[in-house]
Formats: sequence, structure tokens, C-alpha cells
Amino acid sequence: MKVLVTGVAGFIGYHFAQRLLTEEIQVYGIDNLNDYYEVNLKQDRLAQLHPQAGFTFQLLDLADRDRMLQLFQAHKFDYVVNLAAQAGVRYSLQNPFAYVDTNLSGFVNLLEGCRQSQVKHLVFASSSSVYGANTKVPFATTDNVDHPISLYAASKKANELTAHVYSHLYQLPTTGLRFFTVYGPWGRPDMAYFKFVKAIESGKPIDVYNFGKMKRDFTYIDDVIEGVIRVMHQPPQAKSNASANSPDAAKTIAPYKLYNIGNNSPVELLTFIEVIEKALGKTAKKNLLPMQPGDVPCTYADVDDLTRDVGFKPTTPIEQGLHRFIQWYRAYYKQ
Repeated sequence: MKVLVTGVAGFIGYHFAQRLLTEEIQVYGIDNLNDYYEVNLKQDRLAQLHPQAGFTFQLLDLADRDRMLQLFQAHKFDYVVNLAAQAGVRYSLQNPFAYVDTNLSGFVNLLEGCRQSQVKHLVFASSSSVYGANTKVPFATTDNVDHPISLYAASKKANELTAHVYSHLYQLPTTGLRFFTVYGPWGRPDMAYFKFVKAIESGKPIDVYNFGKMKRDFTYIDDVIEGVIRVMHQPPQAKSNASANSPDAAKTIAPYKLYNIGNNSPVELLTFIEVIEKALGKTAKKNLLPMQPGDVPCTYADVDDLTRDVGFKPTTPIEQGLHRFIQWYRAYYKQ
């Protein structure tokens, strides 16, 4: 079996590749190693993968149409897992074109490659951000998501819609995964938990938005990877009994599916910070600030369909997950 993993030097991509390699599955990883956050961290993740049998890496940008076409012409992939994206809600306010290039144009390039090479299943990263201004919780994949409040979220919804088109027209099995605030070792330095640990360790203040009253469904990386693995091995089937009068992601006639992957247990930000403080043995200096543009007050995943279809539900408590992250952080940065 040969799996193409895009964004393989990224946080989730790296962990997913590691999991596949432990199962002796061939991994062909691509990444453009952009400088959205420190490139050294991405290179260090790759350094963990390079020595392992069955791993191949190519420096490649999804937005490079010609080279993406050449990739699929040169290789026969059984599965494709797209974990490459221009990430970040707030950064989309500063550099919108990065999201257009990678998340929109690049995603279509990937879909075309999958279609032409008859990939068995494309699994792609979506985001809890697509729920936007929704206030009904927990968020379910059957909810309307027509009110995104950031370009990042809009680009992820566009991925879902475009994938459905390819599933419908070409019978390409595709599954979108709406990730909820993923954290853990080798994580992204732009994420709040990473910034909090870094600042508290060095005695610097942390910025706490919405005065700490936000809630997030923090999801540990190992739980996310288990969910992705199980979904990958279970391509969706077209449903002949789907209703055209009330279509939704669970009942479409195309071989297409959406799942939430979240902890199903939102935690208030101030509580999350308290857990970090306890694990570090240090007290945070907090700058309490109002809500930032593009942020949402609460994320909360309904994972009933994930549990029903693949027999899995994230379970790692934040105390355990943050302890593991802090252990990694102190070892990596030699704190």
C-alpha cells in the first residue's frame, strides 16, 4: 500500500506519517516548507521520518499545477491524505492570497490528480472553523455552515464543496475531517497552547482573548491520528436512498462523507491555562483582551457518527495531553 501525505512536515502530517510507517505502509510525503512558522521545526520533524524504511519526501507546493500533475503521473497512490493547507484564522486577515493559492487552487490540483489516477480514497483536512457564527452546540456535520467568519473557514468549506463535486461527477470517494483544536508534541508554534507554554516558561505575559471566556474542544494528536487512520480505511459509498429534498453530508448520493474529530468535551480557556500552570509549576501573567476578529466563542464537536461508523471517539483528557506536550517542549527546546 502506498499513501500520499501532503503537508507531511506539518504537525498532523508528521504524526500521521509516523503512524503509517509503524504499520509498514509506504509513505510518499510532500510539503512546501513555507515560513508561516519556524521552518526548523518542520525540518526537524522530517529528520525523524527520513531514516525510516518506506518514506520518500519531495519538496512540492500544491499550487504548482504542472509538478502536481507530474507527481500523479509518476506514482500510483492507493490513498491520498491531504493535510497541507495555509493554516491560521488571524493570518487570513493579513495574507488572504496564501489561502487562495494553497487551500483553493492547490486543492483542485490535488483533486484532479486523484481523479486521473483513480485513487481509492481521498481524505482531507477541514476544520471546526467552518461552523463560523453557529451557536447551536455541539456542532454536527448536518448543521448549516453558510456563515463562515474568516477566509480560512471559507476556504475549508470550499474544499468540502469542491470535493463533493468530484465525488459526484467522477465517483471519487472523498472524506472531509473537521478537526477541533488539535494539540500535542511537535505542535504548531502559532497555536495558543504552544504560545502559553513558551511565555509562562520564560516569565512573559500571555494574551488571553475574550477575557478567557472562550471554550475549545481541545483534541489530542494521538486521538486525531487514530480517527484519520480508521476513516482512511473506510471509503464512503454512494447512497441510493439519499433524499434530494433535504441533502446533507451524511446522506448525499455521492461517495462522500464528513466527520468531526473533536474531544466532545469543550474546556474554558482559563481552565485550560490553569492546567498548563499546574503542569509547569508556574503562574501565568495574563493580559485579558476582547475577542479577536474571526474567532468564535465556543467549539464543541458532535462525534456520534464517527463513533458509529468507525468505532472510535477521542478520549485523552487535557491533563494527560498537556503533560505530554510540556515534556516534549522542554526536551526539544532544552528548557
